[in-house]
Amino acid sequence: MAVCLQLHHSHFFLPVSFKFQNLKSHKLARNIITASSSITSKEAQLAKNDLLDLISNEERGIKTQGNLSKQSKIIKAIEAMEILGKNSITTDSSSLSATWRMLWTTEKEQLFIIKNAYLFGTQTGDVLQVIDVEKGVLNNVITFPPSGVFFVRSSIEIASPQRVNFRFTSAVLRGEKWEFPLPPFGQGWFESVYLDNEIRVVKDIRNDYLVVDRAPYNWLE
Repeated sequence: MAVCLQLHHSHFFLPVSFKFQNLKSHKLARNIITASSSITSKEAQLAKNDLLDLISNEERGIKTQGNLSKQSKIIKAIEAMEILGKNSITTDSSSLSATWRMLWTTEKEQLFIIKNAYLFGTQTGDVLQVIDVEKGVLNNVITFPPSGVFFVRSSIEIASPQRVNFRFTSAVLRGEKWEFPLPPFGQGWFESVYLDNEIRVVKDIRNDYLVVDRAPYNWLE
């Protein structure tokens, strides 16, 4: 049996089985895709909430340094986010280019500065990663309000859907009326293993971890 379909005086015959089975298949596939996307979205939100809850009172990682059990839980939460972001592209300009603000890290050098800024009569403000993919630029920034800042300039190159190679080009310690340049000191890579419109989760060449959110402002040198 066939169904006759008339389009602008032309006739096309489709087997009934073909017509209705394919409609059912397309509907089923669409429902499966929608359900899968919904589940993935819910899983991502739950995993993100879990991670953000774990790091919320860790003073950007300072308290975690002395608590290996808590650090292990946080890293497991990061690994869960990594699984959810496994097949995503996180290095395109539209998503990666931004001013990112540190929420938590295992990077000892940055935590040392955050913890000991008081020795120099100041406090650490926002710690930032400022990325411009199109210009191939990364600035790592530590602010010391009201006017102090330490930042390291880097050039970057996209290496894969999630990996960015970087090379330090210069560093500057700057006060209100003075500036002290420092030489560049290395290169490496980082991978944004999860990224959405709120946060980014990162691991790097030294097996350090970083969680950042999108700052409510754009930092300019």
